[in-house]
Amino acid sequence: MIFGYVRVSTIDQNTDLQLDQLKREGCDQILRETVSGAKADRPVLTSLLEKVRPGDTIVIWKLDRLGRSLQHLIELVNTLMEREVGLKSLQDPIDTTNAQGRLIFNIFASLAEFERDLIIERTQAGLTAARARGRTGGRPKGLTELAEKKATAAAALYLKGELTVNEIAENLGISKATLYKYLRHRRIIIGHIQKSVPDQRPKTLKVNVHMIIENNSKHVRGKSRSLREIEDEVFARYQMQKPEPKGCKYELIIPYQNENELDATIIDLISEAENTADSRNGFAEIEIRALDGSDRHW
Repeated sequence: MIFGYVRVSTIDQNTDLQLDQLKREGCDQILRETVSGAKADRPVLTSLLEKVRPGDTIVIWKLDRLGRSLQHLIELVNTLMEREVGLKSLQDPIDTTNAQGRLIFNIFASLAEFERDLIIERTQAGLTAARARGRTGGRPKGLTELAEKKATAAAALYLKGELTVNEIAENLGISKATLYKYLRHRRIIIGHIQKSVPDQRPKTLKVNVHMIIENNSKHVRGKSRSLREIEDEVFARYQMQKPEPKGCKYELIIPYQNENELDATIIDLISEAENTADSRNGFAEIEIRALDGSDRHW
C-alpha cells in the first residue's frame, strides 16, 4: 500500500501543492498534519508509522516534511528500511524502494556522521585552547562558605544605608565588583539605596568605552548573553549611553572622590565585565578613555 504524508507548519499554509503531487503519484491514502517541523510530537506521523507494514511505501513531497533534523531523518529512514517499508521523496533523489535510492541515502548518512565528528573535534579543540588560557568554562561556581558570610554582611550593610559602597567594600576587604556580585547573589536591586554624605558630592568623569566580546570557539555560544548582562548589570550603574544601538561603543559617567578611587572603580568595572564574558565561555577586550580632554585611558 502507498501512503502519502503531508505536513505544514501553520493552518495558514496551503497543502494543495503537496496533495496534487502525492495524488499524481498514486497514493492509496494521504494523511495530513499541521505542526511545526521542530516539534517531536506528531500524532499523525506516529499513527502512520504504526499503520505501515512490510512492502508498504511512504511518499512525501520533500524530506523536510518528514524529519525534524538530518539526524532524526536518518534514524527514521533506517527504522523504515529495517521494517521493509519504502520511502520516496518527490523533490529529492531519495527512493529507498530501489538500490540507487538506498545508496544515495547512505551517502547522506555518512556525510552527516562525518560532519558530527568534525563538530566534536572542533569543539574539543576550542575547549582545549580555552583551558590553556586559564578559562575552564561551564556554569559559574557558587559562593564558598566564607563568601556566603560576607554576602550576608554586605547585604545587611547595604540595606541599612549608613555606609557608602566603597566603605562597605573596604570594611569587608573586598572590591566593589565583588560587593556587587554578592548583592546580586542576594537578589538585591543595586542603586536604590545610597548614603547621603553632606558637602561631599562626588566628582564625575565621562568616559568612552570600546568593548568587543567574542566566544572562545565558534561552536560555543554565549556572546549575546554576555553583552546583555554586562550592559544591564555593569554599565547600567554608570548612566550608560549607547550612541549606536548595534555598535560596540558606550559612554559612561563614573562618580569618584579622588583619583585613586577613580582608577579602582574603572579597574573593577573592567574586571567585572571580563569575568562575565569568561563565565559564558568567551572573552572581552575593553578600552576606556576619559572624555575630559585629557589623554587618560585604561
